[in-house]
Amino acid sequence: MEIQKRIENYWQGEVARYSEHIWKEMNSFKKKAWETLIDTYRPQGESLKALDIGTGPGFFAMVLSGMGHRVTGIDCTGAMLEEAQRNMQTVGLTGEFYLRDSHDPGFEPETFDLVICRDLTWTLRDPQAAYREWYRVLKPQGRLLIFDSNWNLRFHDPIMKKRYQEDQERAVRMGIEPTFEAEESQNISRELFFSTRFRPQWDASALMEIGFKRLWFDLDISEQVWNKEERVLYRSTPVFLICAEK
Repeated sequence: MEIQKRIENYWQGEVARYSEHIWKEMNSFKKKAWETLIDTYRPQGESLKALDIGTGPGFFAMVLSGMGHRVTGIDCTGAMLEEAQRNMQTVGLTGEFYLRDSHDPGFEPETFDLVICRDLTWTLRDPQAAYREWYRVLKPQGRLLIFDSNWNLRFHDPIMKKRYQEDQERAVRMGIEPTFEAEESQNISRELFFSTRFRPQWDASALMEIGFKRLWFDLDISEQVWNKEERVLYRSTPVFLICAEK
């Protein structure tokens, strides 16, 4: 559990930066892009009951609520949840927010139509345990939507490290500010489960073993959800999409 406490402590201090970032997204093409992706892969029906895992400052909570769905957001840091509530109030939307571990959401079985997360699964200390819980809280024919990337393979894979360095060097030549990473963020990343597994191939096997009946994958949705600078900075680690139906 030490790694979990370090994760919580680190992100507790990142609230302002992450909130600033999501407001830029809310006021750009990205809001509509994410709405389109969610509408493409979500279950059928109106006003779905959705669980946003690792809600952070509430980007997906705002997007989903604005689409007419009933949103519950969980996060492991209280400061993030407070910011999410403030951001929801700012746009005149509502949702429920709880301080929970992503591995143990704590809800009754078959509570949600949709479980969704973005840039969260790479932090999981035991993803198979978390996926079992997410499966448990989904209704039959409910869907799990995961958006993430192979952010940290470069810490263990020399080829990925070289590609990442080339991305950053190319960005600098183009006048784009390179990625800043705090030392503690890098130290945590080196120890995480998914920092040594190539995805979404690993996820496919785990999700089928847990019991999901239908799976969809898109290995690269970067053109849809990233701006030009992000596509340069993170060219070697594109955003992938996983959709799994119970």
